[in-house]
Amino acid sequence: MPRLSGIICPLLTPFEPDGTIARDLWVVHAAWVLDQGAHYLSPFGTTGEALSVGMQARMQALEWLVEAGIPADRLMPGTGLTALADTLTLSRHAVGLGCAGVMVLPSFFYRAAGDDGQARYFGELIELIGDARTRIILYSIPQNTGVPVSPALTARLNAAFPDRVVAYKDSSGDWANTQAVIAAAPAVSVFPGSETFLTQGLAAGGAGSISATVNLNAAAIRAVFDGARAGRDVSAEDAAIRDFRATVEKAGLIAGMKAALAVTSGDDRWLNLAPPQLNATREQGAALLAALGPAAGHLRRP
Repeated sequence: MPRLSGIICPLLTPFEPDGTIARDLWVVHAAWVLDQGAHYLSPFGTTGEALSVGMQARMQALEWLVEAGIPADRLMPGTGLTALADTLTLSRHAVGLGCAGVMVLPSFFYRAAGDDGQARYFGELIELIGDARTRIILYSIPQNTGVPVSPALTARLNAAFPDRVVAYKDSSGDWANTQAVIAAAPAVSVFPGSETFLTQGLAAGGAGSISATVNLNAAAIRAVFDGARAGRDVSAEDAAIRDFRATVEKAGLIAGMKAALAVTSGDDRWLNLAPPQLNATREQGAALLAALGPAAGHLRRP
């Protein structure tokens, strides 16, 4: 199968006031992000508040996207939970739908298990899924999980399962770690978790970016990806997407983006976040849009 590459959106999850997923907003936003230029969508990552959403709701919402005509092979849902059985349930479901891959956190409660324990976890997951279509994206976000996916573990898993463990999302924010993974596992597609490292990553052999702000800025990020891959000078455009990212980070990646979408769409359901996070406000959205200025002009939809 072709090597994974491109711009990937960890999709925001809109909620109804009662905490259920807002199906209409979910489908419309997913389609819009793809239309803006994202290569893939990754529902139920950190940005999608995955660890605050139940398993049945996650599987149903994934099916809603496919039922709405979004190709399953453009989807890379997050499936990682602490219990192997739960990760297996979500992963089998996604693979069965025909998703392009599954993005899997390490099992993150028993932190002392180390690389040997994580190798067991991922290895048993792959064996139990038992489907040749399985493609695993290792997801390292140690500031949240307390458990990194090390370069050595990445190389070990890719060597053991070369057709299954094929990609790595590095949300550590540590460029040295990204470089180390690329060096340790050159057959693995490595995606920095922010477009801040997009061009730097591509130059070093990375595969693109899996970034929260693709939810708002997919077209501009895609243009930098395409331009850099074609060997064009994209320094000005690269600076612009970095500035956009920094502005959104200051507003709060999840709450800020949801608040901006509430303002631009006129639908206040975008203000809802799942507990334990606090809901966003329209004031947050207005402030973010003002800070972004003309760079946010494309967000105002009919």
